[in-house]
Amino acid sequence: MKVGLAQITAEPYEVEQNRALTIAAATQAFELGADVVILPELAITGYSSDRERLLPLAEPVDGPSFEAWCAVAAQAGGVVVGGFCESSDKGIYNSAIAVGPDGLILHYRKVHPFAAEKLCFQPGDLGFPVAKTPVGTLGLCVCYDLRFVEVVRLLALRDAELICVPTAWVAGYDREHHDERGLCPQAHGAILQANLSQVFIACSSQAGQRGENEFLGSSILVDPWGKLAAGPLPGASDEIAVAEIDLTDVGRARVRGPLITPREDRRTDVYGIWAGGDVL
Repeated sequence: MKVGLAQITAEPYEVEQNRALTIAAATQAFELGADVVILPELAITGYSSDRERLLPLAEPVDGPSFEAWCAVAAQAGGVVVGGFCESSDKGIYNSAIAVGPDGLILHYRKVHPFAAEKLCFQPGDLGFPVAKTPVGTLGLCVCYDLRFVEVVRLLALRDAELICVPTAWVAGYDREHHDERGLCPQAHGAILQANLSQVFIACSSQAGQRGENEFLGSSILVDPWGKLAAGPLPGASDEIAVAEIDLTDVGRARVRGPLITPREDRRTDVYGIWAGGDVL
């Protein structure tokens, strides 16, 4: 399969303009051969924690962005994953969906709001979803969720082969912005976790300066050995990249040598991860 990273940067609160940008970027990635396209976090409203400005722009899970992305996915016969501001009777959420030709595949609400997001968004309440699709088993989380190692491990233990991560990586958590290869610290974390949990991870970020936010770009696609299959994309400009991966590498990466089988070597008699009533 081929994975498309759509590193695009939304203008704050310009919903129609941003939605058109996501459609154009996903279409371009599909034309380059992608089967799955990942768009950034809050790609429709732009990244913001201003609750009053976001409230009138939020949309239901089956709103206009869902319809637009379904249309693109149906035309290409692929999957679109992207982030948006979701409205509900409980408030607004920093959410993401995966859609295919037949409609909704995954619906996720960011479990770990970052910084001022805590004053704006409801914390996610849908758990960590995984879905089997014609292109593979997909998992979904958003940005800051990657800072909690339980998230990737949980999704991997639920047999996700590719974890899709819409992001808006910003400066502030780490002192360093980028290393000599153009990797931001958040990207380093994704690389390490892909290796430790033997799973593909695809992260699409926003990039460059928008208002008071400095986005770090550095979108990446990582294989289950922690090697880059695509990226890092630039730190300050938009770019689209498509790379081919082999999902059977997930199984192969679980055997690192004679008597080295990290998935089987877990001591589930000593510890486990509790999630939604299940212990993994």
